[in-house]
Amino acid sequence: MHNQKTGSAMDQQPFDRKDAALVLSHILFAFGALLLGGIAGMLQGMVRGGTITLPAGIGYYELLTAHGVLMALIFTTYFIIGFLYSGVAKSLGGTLLPASRKMGWAGFILMSVGTALGTVMILLGKATVLYTFYAPLKASPWFYIALALVIVGSWFSGIGIIQSYRHWRKLHQGRMSPLFSFMAVVTMLMWMIATIGVAATVLLQFIPWSFGWVDTIQVMVSRTLFWYFGHPLVYFWLLPAYMCWYVVIPKIIGGRIFSDALARLSFLLFLLFSIPVGFHHQLMEPGISPLWKYIQVVLTFMVVIPSLMTAFSLFATFETTGRAKGAKGLFGWLKVLPWKDVRFFAPFMGMLIFIPAGAGGIINASNQMNAVVHNTLWVTGHFHLTVASSVALTFFGIAYWLIPALTNRVLTPAVNRLGIIQTIIWMVGMFFMSGSMHTVGLLGSPRRTAYTTYQDHTDAVLWMPYHVAMAIGGIILFAGVLLLMFNIVCLLRAPKGYTEYPLGETAETAEPTPKLFERWGVWVGVLVVLILFAYTIPFTEMLNNTGPGSKPWVTW
Repeated sequence: MHNQKTGSAMDQQPFDRKDAALVLSHILFAFGALLLGGIAGMLQGMVRGGTITLPAGIGYYELLTAHGVLMALIFTTYFIIGFLYSGVAKSLGGTLLPASRKMGWAGFILMSVGTALGTVMILLGKATVLYTFYAPLKASPWFYIALALVIVGSWFSGIGIIQSYRHWRKLHQGRMSPLFSFMAVVTMLMWMIATIGVAATVLLQFIPWSFGWVDTIQVMVSRTLFWYFGHPLVYFWLLPAYMCWYVVIPKIIGGRIFSDALARLSFLLFLLFSIPVGFHHQLMEPGISPLWKYIQVVLTFMVVIPSLMTAFSLFATFETTGRAKGAKGLFGWLKVLPWKDVRFFAPFMGMLIFIPAGAGGIINASNQMNAVVHNTLWVTGHFHLTVASSVALTFFGIAYWLIPALTNRVLTPAVNRLGIIQTIIWMVGMFFMSGSMHTVGLLGSPRRTAYTTYQDHTDAVLWMPYHVAMAIGGIILFAGVLLLMFNIVCLLRAPKGYTEYPLGETAETAEPTPKLFERWGVWVGVLVVLILFAYTIPFTEMLNNTGPGSKPWVTW
């Protein structure tokens, strides 16, 4: 409890200029990737809807690859690392360790070189392999080297965050660390353990194979290593949004964190149950026994528990805050929430959208139902509700106070209003696009395909109105991206002034947090046991029964 108050006292100081430069570089790079990815996404939607033909030999699948890589990997990773560094600096004494800052810059440079190299390869048409880069499709080896640079750079950043946290723990022995920094460490630990899988397949399989040093690649092994990383990636996107919901939103609405212990436990459960579950993305693939698919589906559903804990905690915070402000009746507290404040409105809309998004995730992870929706646009609709709505809206809400806090400027009423308009535009665009994707996916329309009527087949002709609606949604969303860019420029040129970094304090009535929650050896040990249990036998079977492997294919 005491440490939360010291974190709050630190808020009275403006941001350290060196820390602000590091964080702002990450945030602005993230939004640059969002703009480029948004252009690719809009064009892609219009092609799929049959409304335009791409000029100058630009391929649909090049755009699809660029959109996936820039939005799902680059925008999210840069924003998350910048946000985590900012909160770690504020909650652990007001400034970063010089060693942590150096690691942050080293990570930023490596990731930026990788991003530039990868984007050039995609735009040159030498890496049209989509963001999942499934073998046996082969990209230029430099694309895989670019991916490796992004991952290794992110490890440098993660080490920097853990360094600051360990230094604070050494100076404050016996005290519970600030909630934000604890959550930042969980998020980066999960990322660093999960990315071992994708790093292994890129370094040991894809790079030698794409250079021609080996003739074939084992496709099942590469996909399994990718999805060992691919599902925790979803929680790497989500946990920073949860950090905003748990720690920042209570402060913005004038309330307190409902329970520090519950927040920490939910993050530890996400750490344990997000990694050993990759097979639920491979339910339709041969070569994995049904028993192991079943075990990983059960582990997948365990994630429902911390998700429901989060929902309970957030709405408990909203209700107790509303009651403290005099709200009466069952839902009277809703009226006293700051609906006209974009810092609350955008993340709250993200929370609401996460309810149907989570329900869709349960369908995707269920063996029999997955057979109905697998490889249809339903799946694309699902992750546009999770990462492109819940996560993106929360990140937008964060940007409206984080950029002013970093630059010692203020969020003006005009930009706040524009921010609310931008949030509404985003939601309308996503309603058209994701709603159409979900519906037409149930009708059987496949994902990952360009415009085609399948020789005017009756079913495909019936899909077309939904594809047009998707294109309309994409155009509306791109208008939202442009307005966001305008708002960011306005924030960078806003009047000078002090903007608080909103870190919430725990409620006086909350139960004390058990010391066990910061026994990292215990939690990482349990995680390693779960991973070994979920993967050792099926992975050994794969290695023992690999078959001849596949030669590279370039189909474009």
